[in-house]
Parts: sequence; structure tokens; C-alpha cells
Amino acid sequence: MYSVDTVHSSYLASKSRVRLYTQFLALLKRTEDAWAKRLQEAGCVMLEQKLHKTSLCGIEVEGGEQDLLLKCTLDTVLAHYVTAQYRVRQYTQFLAILKREEDAWAQSYERAACVVPDYSPATLKTFWTQAEPVNPASTARDGTPDFAFQVSHDSDITMEDTAGRDYDISADPAGERPSRPTIGRVPPRDFEDLLPADEDINPSDSSETSPPFVTGIQNPPQRRIQRVLLTLRDSLQTVFNVIGLCRLYPRRPSFEPDRYIPSSLLAQSCPVANAPNIQRSDPFPGISEPPYPFANMTVYRLMTWMNTGSHQKSEAEVARLVKDVIQTEDFDSGDLDGFSVRKSLRSLDDNGGNGAVTFPDDWLETDIILDVPTKSKDIPSTSFTVPGFHYRPLMAVIHSAFADIQANAFHLSPFKCIWKDPLDDHQERVFDELYTSDSWLEAQDDLQRQPKEPGCSLERVIAGLMFFSDATHLATFGTAKAWPLYLYFGNLTKYARSSPKSGACHLVGFLPSLLDKVKDLFSTLPRMSKSGMSALHAHCRRDLFQACWKHLLDADFLDAYRHGIVLWCPDGILRRVFPRIFTYSADYPEKVLIATIKDMGACPCPRCLMPKTSFDLLGLFRDMRDRLANVRTYCLARVIDARGFIYGEGNTVDGSKVQATLGEGSWVPTVNAFAETLGPLGFNTFRMLVVDFMHECELGTWKALFIHLIRLLYALPKGDHLVALLDSRFRHIPSYGTGVIRKFANNTSEMKRLAARDFEDILQCAMPVFEGLFPEEHDAIVQSLLYRFAQWHALAKLRMHSETTLSVLDVTFKRLCGQLRTFRDFTCNAFTTVELPKERAARVHKAVREGSRSDNPEASGRKVKKFNMNTYKFHAMGDYVSTIRLFGTIDSFTSQIGELAHRALKAFYPLTSKLDTPAQLAKHERRRRVLRRVAETGRNFHTSEDALAESPVGLKDHHYIPTLSRNNLLYIFRFLRDHADDPAVARFIPKLKDHILYRLRKLDVSYCDHTFTDEERNSVIISDNRLYPVQTMQVHYTTYDLRREYDSINSRTHSDVMVLSGETRPEHPYWYAHVLGIYYLDAWLNDNGAIKRHQIEVLYVRWLAPLMDHQSGTRHARLPKVAFVDESDHDAFGFLDPGQVIRRAHLIPAFISGRGTSSLRAGQSFARQPGDLDDWEAYYIGIFVDRDMFMRYTHYGIGHPTVLRQITRDCANSDLADIQADENYSGDSGECDIRTHEDESDDEGDEDEEADEEEGADEQEGSDNDGDDDDDDDEVDHIFF
Repeated sequence: MYSVDTVHSSYLASKSRVRLYTQFLALLKRTEDAWAKRLQEAGCVMLEQKLHKTSLCGIEVEGGEQDLLLKCTLDTVLAHYVTAQYRVRQYTQFLAILKREEDAWAQSYERAACVVPDYSPATLKTFWTQAEPVNPASTARDGTPDFAFQVSHDSDITMEDTAGRDYDISADPAGERPSRPTIGRVPPRDFEDLLPADEDINPSDSSETSPPFVTGIQNPPQRRIQRVLLTLRDSLQTVFNVIGLCRLYPRRPSFEPDRYIPSSLLAQSCPVANAPNIQRSDPFPGISEPPYPFANMTVYRLMTWMNTGSHQKSEAEVARLVKDVIQTEDFDSGDLDGFSVRKSLRSLDDNGGNGAVTFPDDWLETDIILDVPTKSKDIPSTSFTVPGFHYRPLMAVIHSAFADIQANAFHLSPFKCIWKDPLDDHQERVFDELYTSDSWLEAQDDLQRQPKEPGCSLERVIAGLMFFSDATHLATFGTAKAWPLYLYFGNLTKYARSSPKSGACHLVGFLPSLLDKVKDLFSTLPRMSKSGMSALHAHCRRDLFQACWKHLLDADFLDAYRHGIVLWCPDGILRRVFPRIFTYSADYPEKVLIATIKDMGACPCPRCLMPKTSFDLLGLFRDMRDRLANVRTYCLARVIDARGFIYGEGNTVDGSKVQATLGEGSWVPTVNAFAETLGPLGFNTFRMLVVDFMHECELGTWKALFIHLIRLLYALPKGDHLVALLDSRFRHIPSYGTGVIRKFANNTSEMKRLAARDFEDILQCAMPVFEGLFPEEHDAIVQSLLYRFAQWHALAKLRMHSETTLSVLDVTFKRLCGQLRTFRDFTCNAFTTVELPKERAARVHKAVREGSRSDNPEASGRKVKKFNMNTYKFHAMGDYVSTIRLFGTIDSFTSQIGELAHRALKAFYPLTSKLDTPAQLAKHERRRRVLRRVAETGRNFHTSEDALAESPVGLKDHHYIPTLSRNNLLYIFRFLRDHADDPAVARFIPKLKDHILYRLRKLDVSYCDHTFTDEERNSVIISDNRLYPVQTMQVHYTTYDLRREYDSINSRTHSDVMVLSGETRPEHPYWYAHVLGIYYLDAWLNDNGAIKRHQIEVLYVRWLAPLMDHQSGTRHARLPKVAFVDESDHDAFGFLDPGQVIRRAHLIPAFISGRGTSSLRAGQSFARQPGDLDDWEAYYIGIFVDRDMFMRYTHYGIGHPTVLRQITRDCANSDLADIQADENYSGDSGECDIRTHEDESDDEGDEDEEADEEEGADEQEGSDNDGDDDDDDDEVDHIFF
């Protein structure tokens, strides 16, 4: 219903909007007039210049070039004038719409004033004095807003606001009860999800008319020019799609794989494929169509099945065998007479007996020769040969990649992605892919500034190289391991690169390890001590790694890096391709090998020269300033001088003279192959060493924090009981999705065989588990810390960032750093913590294995452990914002992609003879590559339109409920007799018929308080009085990064859902419900009209409501909290349209509130799981369960519907207004600001959890500022609810 206040405030808002847009339109008209004048002036100048043929700055210009300059100038002015004219016309139409809206609200207000003559606008609440309009997106389906006047039967006017009702109910054991009144008559708000597929994939020639575009010349030309530096750019900006995204190309692309740009707008500046003087070579010589290289298709299919897919043949693999081999039309069992697997594999390796086919990118093998210093200037260095470096030449791999079918999806022209927010029309940049990042745009600009090759007019493009390497164990038991090197092309979208089965991963080498027998050589050297042998071994290992890269960065690669390589591209056009290395993903031990610095030295960061003693200043201004001022640069001359002392004068590798020569920076005397070969060409070796989120955060900082929280629990009284309680709470957390949140089956505190994904699950669910385990003064600090860490984790891991979310990530990082220091200085210093039983057992085991000289390591007690922030992994958290701006979001280069690629090697390993493992792994990789190329040769690949047409139809729908069989049915009256005394099914039939009437009559939310008569309910006919229950349903949705995903709802196991709030001014954007049943039924209305049978899908739910006086959101660093509505409420149970479900919700029990029967009487009930006699008194909403869920509690999810984002923003603004009105507010709830002048920190020298950690205390500058009082904080709190 509408109140008079609502009508009046909406009228004022409409009036204010008309006034603002009138002023804005006047500004646009002045801009149009200015460009019209400039256009006239530019035409006069062009005519004058053509008449006199003058020169610029005394430099003679050819007539054709001068005309081109003048035409570009005129085109620039003309483009700006046309754009201004178009905007004036567009906003003129929009202003007319606003004026009509203002007139409509004025009429509504006049009618309301007649009904309520004593109404005074002074009674308006202060929240509405801002003249905020009613959100047009929140209106009902027939266009009427979500308010209404209601005249009762006795002619009294009732003005109701559903957000203002009171709810009177007794307190629960935790002192909180649902604050939302009767849910009932206010149904959830309808919304329409976005379908990005039809908008993001824009077929190039699907329409006769091309969409409008803007040539993006930024600065208008000046009337008088004294000096001209002319750079001609044919830029292109696409139109904004319905989501608000567009692309800004600095240079007009000639090839666009996504069909986003019409072909008529693509540049035509390259030789075409049918050029008569250029012959196209076969990139894969000797490859034929199937059944090559086998005798027939039967053997071909069988061997393809064997060498692809999983090597552990499961049910799915057997099903694939039947479908792809046995049931095919060309399968003939007679072809298998005399079949031999070994013979067929031999045919695959040697071209069917005709000799092995040699590909340009085939595997090569070489030996690496190392120079081992002898510690004597009289004895020359000794050579040591490391055999078996298997690799593929990088240029050959690049050549093959551009000839591969996946090259059709390569982006050759970088662009900026711009988002125009539909809420307020502001524009900001979006960061996601590598080819939309600053580094690629910068590299493209540098490339275009280079002189062209003599006589070459080909378009110059970049092949973006992304490397990953990591040593891995090939078997669960034993010492077999490999050190693979992978190459990915950043030209391909990250969603394809992240899939292990996409074929986007190119295995280019197996880095060899230093053989154990090198120690035999070390033992023969004079004056060799144990520490000296260890330092020499590390030195040789570094030299081996860099020597391998010198082989990879060969002369062909350097020549292509300088001059490019001419390649045929998938559109049949020749281009000059320049390889550029953008990222190298590796864990910290490999980063120090690549950067040629000491492992955990005094300056352990591979990107800057900040000392480790300053790492705990994380997030402060001094820290950010020092990162920029102390960027790491390579000093090749000093390294060469240091090697001269080692190899020429016999100094030790770690001697004082060598260290003095190298200087500060934790450098080592090893020549960096990247800096030596690519450094003179402008390549920055250290910038490519991107952050490693998996190892540095989930297995690094968060793991370290979680371990110390367990130590603190053990340090408390009855610590063993508290840890056992923590494990029990984790086991009660429900799972979520397919592998999103897994069931915590084991004791979480023991951390047995936990991977990165397991620690991520722990972080996302940690707040309710740890709540109440610490003393009250420390519990608030721990809760705030866990919230800040989970918030930063979610922001850092976003797959699509905007300028706003990056600024929020920066502010959140500062808050987290301040909270970490508060935790360290206040909570950690209040207790004496020692190592965990697992840590002590590992230390004792290591001491025994290494033959420690300690008398009895088992007799020693537990070592004292302190929370240490002076580590590289904490320091790396400050580089995420800058890294995302440079290279895109972290999922594009996360080391998790490389870890997934290890699965193929581990699948190959059981097929080898365990001898010369790298060579055999390379052979199996080649077999799979050959079969893939054979399949590509004989297959007609689908275009993007075909792929779109063949995409699952179900994902385009909102939800899917299977209705395959009607054998499983539920007779309504029998069901009610079985649950006669159950309050969960009270008024089941009236509620069902009310819901059907709403649905079939297509009533909107304005009828929320309407009570249907018995006669109206009797008009609802349910076929045979029966329902058809279904156990599961799927809810499809569009994620914030424009992907279509789905959630599975199971009425028995995963039954919690979220819907959009139906309140007019909600305090929380969503409602939550527990699904008790999923049904479909046949019904019709018997209202003397034509009878039309309808199949209706319904959900029977038990509602939950937010708790009174529970403060949540980013301001308070607390999760939202809900509880079941009391059974006495008329609308505690009800029916829900499945089309209103947004997503499945993750409800985590509020363990501190316990279980009880305050909302539903004790005993068995249809509303409970079988065997349960009570319920959890309250639940927390798991907003961090995944990134899309987290973004739904902000209003910056690009792919989320506008109405959802509007409500979320209004809730955040309302929450912030209430906080600012509270005079007693003094910052984040529970976040203490501890400031000390001396910070004690543990200076641990080794981050390895199994290594001994030396303890000490260093004095640091104090007065830490946690950043909670920064000016940006209020801005952030507007974003998050």
C-alpha cells in the first residue's frame, strides 16, 4: 500500500530529478554549441591550409601527409560534435519521460491530499528528506509502485508501511528474536535475472545496420599549433550493451574473436590469405585425417579413447568407451582381429611404420654443463654435467599455437573494458583479462612506437606469454618427482586457460634437478666445510636453473622479441607477431630462483628491496611509500664482479668479499638469464613475478593465522575442551554446492592433509565457529579479524574488478592490517602460546632424521611460538591492487592453474617404466598432442554462433524442476491427516489456494494485504487434490562476472534459499526461507469463464527473519543473523514461487545461541529433519561462501540485476545513516585500536612450517594506524551492506 508520505516523497524526488536533468541538458547544449563552433573553425583552417600548402614547425610535409593530418583534425572535431548532438537528443527524450513521471506523482499527491486533508509534509521522516525517488525497477509488473492506499469497510483510511510494523515476541536464549513482523501478506519482490550470452556475443553481420560507435580521440585540437608530435590512432569504442559494458580499443582491431564488433568496423590493413606471392606452409607436416596413423577407424577410436580422458577408467570413462567407440557407425569388430596395443602405440610413435613425424615443436634434449668453483685461484673451476634437459623451443610452440584451432579465440588487439553503471550512469574501468590490463596496453604502445621492419607493412601484434613452473611429486609414495614448465597464452580468455581439459596448457620443458652425486664432487674440493658445501650446492642449483632458461631464451626467441615473426593468423591474414613475457607464476622458493636472490634473506621480496624488519608496517603509508621507492632493479655488473672473486680468486660463494660486492638486496652471485638476455630490450624481470594467492594467502598468511588461533585456544583454561568444541562445530557446518564448501569430517584443528581449498573453506566458515570461545574482550577482536580477512580474501579473489572494487580492496587491506596488529599486540600478548602437538612432532621427527646433536629432543618441552607478521607472505598482501591493475585479476595467473595441469603428468606416470621419467612423460604428452591434431584435421569445428545455439537451454531459464514422472504423488488430505497436530502444516490448503490465486490472477505486491474470501478459494480446483513432490530443483543465475551458473536445491539436505525482500524500505536486502517441499500440480479457476488447466510449480517454505538489535555489515564486521519465525505467526510457513528464488543460501548455525524450541514446539515435525526434535535458535548468513554470493551483498556486481543492486545500495545507505545518527558510535564493533610505541615481533627466519623457527624480538616504530578512520571508509561502507 502507498502512504501519503511515500507519495509526497516520490513527488519531491521526481521534481528534483527533473530540475537536475534540466540543468544537465543545458550544459550538454552548451557543449554541443561549442563543438559546432570548433567544427566551423576547423573547416576554415583546413581550407586555408589547403590553399597555402604551408609546413609545420619548419619541417616540410608532403602534401598527402599534410592532407591526412588536416582530415584527422577535422574528423576529430566532427566526431565530438556528432557525439554531443546525439547526447543532447538522448537526454531530451529522457527528460520528457521524467516530466511525465513528475506529473503522474503530482496527480497522485493531489488525490492523496483530498483523502487526508489534514496531512502535513512536516511529518516526513528524515530518511526521505533527501528526495530519493522510488526505484522504478522495484515497481510491480503492471507498472504500479509497491505502495497503495487502502480504504477499509468502515471508510477509515489505513496508511501502512510494512517496514514499520512491530513484532512482539519473547526473547530467545541469546537475547534476540526476529525483527521482521508478519512476513505474510508481503510477498517477495520479483526480479528478472540478466542473460549475458545474447548481449556479450554480438554477431558481426546479424543485422543490416551497424551499431553506432565513437572514435575515441581524447583531446580536442587547438586553434593555433606551434609544434606537432603526430601519432595517428584509429581508435574504436563500441556501444554500451544492456549490462553497461563497452570496449575501448586504442587502435581499431582487424580481428576480434568474440564477434563483439561488426565486421564492417574492423580494420582492413593486412595482406589477405590469397596473396599470390606468399605460400602458406603446413604447420603440422605429415598429419592426415583419421584414422591416421592407424589402419582403420575402429583402432583409431579405441586408441584415442585409451590416450585421452582419465587413466583411471571410471564409470564415466566406460560410458565414453561405449558411446565414442563401440556405438559409432564406423566401428567394426572384425578390424580388431590381431589387434595389439603395443603395436598400435608403436604406429602412433613412428607414423604407422613410415618413420616418426617430426613437428617443429617436438621435444629436444640437451645436457647442462655447470662450472663448479674450487675455492682456489690456482685451480680452475670444474665442469659438472647435468644430463636430460627436455624442452620444446619456445618459438616453435608459438608457431604451433597460432596454427592451432584455439587461435580462433586469440585476442590480438588489447582494449579497455568500460562499465557504465545503470544505477547512476557513472563510468569506470573494468579489470579482468590480461589483454585488458595496463601491462598489455603499455606493451602494445611500446611496440607501435618501434620503427617498422624495412619493407614490412604488416600489422604488429603481441603473443602474451604466461609461464608457470613448480616441482611436484608424481606418486603418493616414493621420491619420484618432476619439475614441469608450462606456457599459457594470455591472448586466450582465462576461462579457457583455467580448464585443464581445454588444451590451452603447453608443456614446454622439464627442468632438471641437481643430481645427488654432485656432493661427491664437492667432497673432493679442498677446505670444504659442511656450511660451505651447503652454500655451494645452493649456488649450483641456481646456476642450473638459469642455464636452462638460457637455452629456452635462444637466439630465435631474441630475434623474434626484437623483430617479430611473420605468422598466419586464424582469419587468413599475415601479421608480425612479437612474443612478450607478462607473468611468471611460481611459489616463493622458485621466485627466489628466478629473481636470483637469497631464500628468506634480509630483503626477501622478489619485487622490492624493503628489509624484512619493516614488513610488519603493512598497510601504513610508510610501507606503501617504501614499496614504490625501493623497486628492485638488477645490477649485472656487480654480479659479474662477484663471480670473478669466486671463480678467479677462490673466494667462497657466501664469503664477506662476495657479499660486500653484491651489496644490499639479498643478491646472489648468479647471472639472471632474463635480465642478461631481455634486460637490454627493456624487460623487467621482477615485475613478471606476480603474487601467488594460493601459496601466499590460503596456504600462507591465513594458515599461519589459523594455526595461531588454535595455539591461543590451547593456551586458555580448558584449552583441550575448547579445541574439541571447535572441531565439533566445524562438523555441524552444512556443505554447499559442488565442492564449494565441503563437509568437515575430520578434526579441523589437526589439519591433516588439507589443501588450499580446505583452508579457504575454513576461512569462509570460521566466524560462527570461533564465536564465544575466547574471553569477551578478545572474542570481539577475533571476530572482527576473521571478518576482515574473509572480506579481503573475497575481494582479492574476484574474477572481475572495477575501479571501485579495487579502491575498496585497498581500504579493506588497510583495515585488515590494523586489525592484525591489534590482534598481535593485544590478544597474542595476553597469552603464552606454544607449538601445537603436530608442530612438536614434526620438529622432533626432523631432528631425529637429521641426526641432531641435542641430548634428547623428545624430552624437550614445547617451544614458545609468537604470531609473526615479519614474513614475505604478509608483505605480499600489499601488492594485490597494483598487480591487478597491471595484469588483470589474479585468477588469470594463479598458480592453481598450473597445479591442475600437474594432473595430466600424474596420470601419465603409472604408464611409464619409472626409468628416465621426463623422457617418457614427454613421449606420452606428444602422443596426446598428435591425436588432438589428427582430430582437429578431420573435424569441422563449430563457430561461436553454433556453440551459442548448442549451449544448454536450461541455463537460459530461471530454474528447472524435473517433471519426468507422476508416479510419485502426494494426496493432500492424506498428508494433512498424517500431520494433523503439526503446526508446520496449519492452514496448508488456504495458503496453497491463496498462492494459486495470486499466481493465476497475476496479482502484484499491492495486493499483499488482500484476504481472499472462501468463495474465491473454492474457485481454485486442484486436479484430484494431489501434489507431485520433487526432491531437487536447479536455480540458474548470472554471476557478477557474467557467467551462467546454477545452484541445486534439495528439500532434504540443501534446502535454504534467498529471495528479494518485499518490503518497501528494507533494512536487509533479502529474505531467507527453508524449503520443506518442492511440488508441481495441475490447477484451474472455476470462475464461470473458460477453464484453462495450468501446471504450477510451488515451494512450501519455513521463513526466517533478521534478528532484532543485531548489527551486521562491513561497519560492524559481523555476518547477518536470522532465526525462524515463531510458529504463532500466521505466515511462519507459506508457499513461494520458484521463480522468485535468487540463489541457494548458506546458513551456518549460530553455535553460541545453541538449540531450542522457541520458534517451534518440541518433537517431530514436517519442518524438521527426521530424528530432530528441536532447531538451532539462530543462523548466520554465509556471505563469503563464494565470490558471487559476496558481491550480492554489495551493489557493484556488474552482472547482477539493477533492482537487486538498487535495494542493496539503499540498505547500505540506510544502515550508514542510522550509524551516523548515533552519537555513541565510535568505530567498528569490536575492533580495538591498540597503539604502542614498541611492537614486539618474532623474527622468524624460515617460513617452512616444518623448519625450526628462531625466536627474537625487534623494536619497531609504533603508532600503528589501522586505517579505520580513513576518509575512504565511509565510501566503502556505502558499497557493502
